[in-house]
Amino acid sequence: MAKRHLTRRQNWRIQKVQEERSARASRRAELAEESLQGGDLGPEQTGLVIAHFGVQVDVESTDGAHAGEVRRCYLRANLPALVTGDRVVWRADNQQGGVIVAQLERQTELMRPDHRGQLKPVAANVDRLVIVFAPLPTPHTNLIDRYLVAAEQAGLSPLLVLNKADLMLQGDYRELRNWLDDYGRLGYETLCLSAGSGEGLDALRQALKDRISVFVGQSGVGKSSLINALLPGVDLRVGALSELTNKGTHTTTTARLFHFPAGGDLIDSPGIREFGLTHISHEDLLEGFIEFRPYLGHCRFRDCQHLHEPGCALLAAVANGEISAVRMSSYRHILATQQRD
Repeated sequence: MAKRHLTRRQNWRIQKVQEERSARASRRAELAEESLQGGDLGPEQTGLVIAHFGVQVDVESTDGAHAGEVRRCYLRANLPALVTGDRVVWRADNQQGGVIVAQLERQTELMRPDHRGQLKPVAANVDRLVIVFAPLPTPHTNLIDRYLVAAEQAGLSPLLVLNKADLMLQGDYRELRNWLDDYGRLGYETLCLSAGSGEGLDALRQALKDRISVFVGQSGVGKSSLINALLPGVDLRVGALSELTNKGTHTTTTARLFHFPAGGDLIDSPGIREFGLTHISHEDLLEGFIEFRPYLGHCRFRDCQHLHEPGCALLAAVANGEISAVRMSSYRHILATQQRD
């Protein structure tokens, strides 16, 4: 379906509504904090945002005797928007809640544009991007490549996980096997496993140990099933594939952080079918395709777009089999999308 373009007036109205909602949320936070003054707030302590619910967040204490305790907290009105994975300073109240008073510096942040094209963080302090796909719903290398570019641009270590690998025995998936081989040759870590049978889960547990990871991928690829298998007792709701479209139904409604018993954390983000990269520059896009890097700067023309220009080093590498034609097609598709937007 073609992307809908809003008129200037429609964009203005949407922005106005958002500003009014934000003002009301800030006022509620101010009133909540005012009602807790006068000795009802405890001392400052550090914590970790493990879930976000509009004007409130769940904060897990990381201090001393209270470490591991979770409270639903308001945000002070002057704070920036927080996301799951943020480290914060907060004060507890006497009602099993609290108020966040400061945000600590982020080491990394995963960003993506919202439906209006504005760049928004979706997770903080992540060091591993786990890209989940499956034989069904039909995977698209362009979407996988978007995630890989996002990981490279954000300084995250990507991990490619093929779930439902048992389905590979029930059909002709030669193209998918070739993709996996291509990504492996590029040096990307790949795992083939099945949340249903448990095959390959030990390797995934080891890859996630002592890392802060975020799962991304199309709806229906089994992200929630994987988390249920990795963390018994979490019991995330699992959505079935639509028989009509073979596309997944969205089940996760907010990003949540879970702890692995052996160490490491996992952030489950809402399912998204597209991952826009309109916020990154052409140079960052090229750098995001790691096999392009040795050829950059060697084209005849300095402003080469690597589409059809004579003397293009990238096109010569494709012709020589040094760069995959599929990956070059992904680059062109992403570039065309950026230019349209």
